[in-house]
Amino acid sequence: MKLLTYTPHLTLYLHEGINRAIEAQWLGFASSAELRQSTLEAVTLARQYKVSGWIADDRLLGPIRPIDLEWIAQQVLPQLIGAGVKRFARIEAIDPMNKMLIGQAQKTAEHQLSFEMGTFTDLQSARVWACG
Repeated sequence: MKLLTYTPHLTLYLHEGINRAIEAQWLGFASSAELRQSTLEAVTLARQYKVSGWIADDRLLGPIRPIDLEWIAQQVLPQLIGAGVKRFARIEAIDPMNKMLIGQAQKTAEHQLSFEMGTFTDLQSARVWACG
C-alpha cells in the first residue's frame, strides 16, 4: 500500500497489484468544499493510476450533508465509471446518521451504476474484495 496524499480530513492510498485500487480513508469532518475538492483529487488519481477498485473508508467521516451525497451520486460516481472502476467497497460510518444517509444514497445509486458496490464493516475484507 502506497501513500498518495494526506490532508487533515482524508488520506489516499494506492493498492498495487493485478487489480489496483484507491483507498480513501476519511479522518473526520470535512466542509462541503473540502469534501468535494478531496473527492475530485481522488478521482484524478484513480484515472492516473488506472485503478479498477475503490475503497471508501467512511468509518470516521464527520457529518455529511445530503446535498453533498447527491453531488457524489450525480458527479463523482459517473466519473469513477469513466476512470475504469469495477468494484466500489464502502466501510460503513460509525456515526449512525452518516451510516443511514450514505447507505440510502448507495441503494439509490446501485441501480444506476455499471460497477459492483459492496458494504463492509471490516477494512481488510473491503480491501480484498475491491482488489480482487
